[in-house]
Amino acid sequence: MNNIPLKTDTINKLTLRIAVGAMFFMAGLSFSSWASRIATVQQNLGLSDAGLGAVLFALPVGLMCSLPFSGWIITKIGSKKLVIAALLVYAIALVSLGLAQNTFQLIICLLCFGFSSNSVNIAVNTQAVATEQLYQRPIMAFFHGLWSLAGFTGAGIGTFMIANGVIPFHHFSFMLIVIAIGVAVSARYLKDDKVTDSGPVFVMPDKSLIKLGIIAFCSMICEGAMFDWSVIYFKKVVLAPQALVGIGFTTFMFTMAGGRFIADWFAHKFGLKRTLQVSGSLTATGLLIAVAFPYVYTAMAGFLLVGAGVSSVVPMVYSAAGKSKTMSPGVALAAVSTIGFMGFLVGPPVIGFIAGIATLRASFILIACMGISVVVVSTMAKLDSDNAKEELPGETATVDFSPPVPNPQQQD
Repeated sequence: MNNIPLKTDTINKLTLRIAVGAMFFMAGLSFSSWASRIATVQQNLGLSDAGLGAVLFALPVGLMCSLPFSGWIITKIGSKKLVIAALLVYAIALVSLGLAQNTFQLIICLLCFGFSSNSVNIAVNTQAVATEQLYQRPIMAFFHGLWSLAGFTGAGIGTFMIANGVIPFHHFSFMLIVIAIGVAVSARYLKDDKVTDSGPVFVMPDKSLIKLGIIAFCSMICEGAMFDWSVIYFKKVVLAPQALVGIGFTTFMFTMAGGRFIADWFAHKFGLKRTLQVSGSLTATGLLIAVAFPYVYTAMAGFLLVGAGVSSVVPMVYSAAGKSKTMSPGVALAAVSTIGFMGFLVGPPVIGFIAGIATLRASFILIACMGISVVVVSTMAKLDSDNAKEELPGETATVDFSPPVPNPQQQD
């Protein structure tokens, strides 16, 4: 027989990083496009604030329902195929939100939107973990920074669409086209992580993963509180002028996005454990400042610190989970996400409950305790054992994505 060598497909690390970053950006673009038109959809369907809150709960429900599915499917088809399919479905679900004519249709569409959102999240973070392993230094926060940057971009596009009277369906259809083009261009440069021996899908997380999940849980309570309660805090506690009630959320988002672009450098220089300790300390300090000094400028300063604090926790936790020795990166990410995302579900109602029986300032003291918990748990956990530095090839080093070469002696 002719022993002809197989063609090897290679790609440089920088190209892979750009492709994965593009996927993060498009995921953020899809979510922020919906967020920018929530008020329009509420008005079109005649929903009260309470009714909208109940309807929006369908999104995290859909997300939670997808967690076991995402962990299972990624072991069967790999993260490349999943992120391509899920991101396209995500964009199509976005368009369906613009077509909803009544509350029931909106709930169904939100369930699909949340379901596909988490599938994208697990798959794209698995790609990011694979890319980070090639660099052998933290770059996960950079990818999450692109997601945050897409949030600002999507909000800007949404503002333009609203100002020009563009209905949500046409707005979302335009975003579908943009995302589809982005997927088509970037997909061929992703890492094709075909699974030949995926191992067991359902594995009880070990202690290290549980600790990572707890860290994510505490941080996501803080992050979710800022998303849901920061404007209300500035309105009812800070008593800010109407024009400034959103300034706290804006400052929080600004430092959260900016912090993600320096978190990788900080983690590489000082280690994962120190990064999480500093992050939790900044979160707790910022919240306590906002509680102790409930005035516009001091609360703004506090929220700036909170944004910087929460910016790096989830990316760093995902990065550490992707290095799990007991399960594949996709399944490990799904396990940590399951624990962590409970913070988004549990946090806002608990804050509202405490605010009802005490005050909103008392609720924010509880959130500050979550920041302190990040410090305590990260101090107890073994986090830096796999972060040894080593000399690596440059950005243009190639990554071999070729299939295994068969042994000629085993062929007829």
